[in-house]
Amino acid sequence: MTAQVTVGVDGSEESLVAAGWAAGEAALREVPLRLVHVEEWPNTPEIPIPYARTLYERAERLLHDEADRARKEHPDLEVTTERARGRAADELVAAANEADLLVLGSRALGSVVGFVMGSVSLAVVGTARRPVVLVRARRPDPASSVRGIVAGIDLRHPCEPLLAFAFEEAARRHAPLRFLSTWTLPPSYGYAAVVDPVIGEELGAGVRTGLDKLLSPWRTRYPGTHVTAEAVVGSAAYQMTQASREAELVVVGRRARRLPVGPHLGHVTHAVIHHSPAPVAVVPLG
Repeated sequence: MTAQVTVGVDGSEESLVAAGWAAGEAALREVPLRLVHVEEWPNTPEIPIPYARTLYERAERLLHDEADRARKEHPDLEVTTERARGRAADELVAAANEADLLVLGSRALGSVVGFVMGSVSLAVVGTARRPVVLVRARRPDPASSVRGIVAGIDLRHPCEPLLAFAFEEAARRHAPLRFLSTWTLPPSYGYAAVVDPVIGEELGAGVRTGLDKLLSPWRTRYPGTHVTAEAVVGSAAYQMTQASREAELVVVGRRARRLPVGPHLGHVTHAVIHHSPAPVAVVPLG
């Protein structure tokens, strides 16, 4: 692994915004920025030479322009470019595993243009061994009150890599850090919770206690970071998506689970990726 931030670019608006975000992230981390363009060739090898030359020239111009933009916006930033050929998902996963962080443009559901979309982007975040950030084309409003980082925690599973990533990002950005953990009443409780609201209060208090215990050593390690933790009742996917509307970055975890048809993302991570207007960092949890 190399200390660098890598971003995939294909010329789409989403990938260009992602490149700008990645350049800022690399500058914050004080590491080089690597711009990667993947050529997915058609199945047939009979590519007309003029067409191949046009693709080559477009890729070279795209990488040159984005590298130039990054250097102008961050004069001290080291920028490198690379052209790769092959299956986009495979090449991007390889790029992710060689970097501290991979950044990709992310489209809303239903788009069918470009390579960083749908099954490709999901395959990358579901397979990469390093964190991947998906960035939407929405450019931040300088006057916006949206600030801070939101991270989702499932107390039933280990999440040390997610905690490390979230605290480090908050410290770099001098941003407030908000943790959410959701809970619901087990079906076995039935109407007892309606009759006795104390039952729900006790469950919520237990989640808050678990959060405080989990975060205590991290608060000590990052004393300058403002941290809040909330135990909220309801669907984790819904609560995280709502919280993303007030965040500059959302952090979710991904557990290593593979199905016969390929890598699997949990429904919460899947929902946040598709519906968060803010960039989403997906952190492998091992």
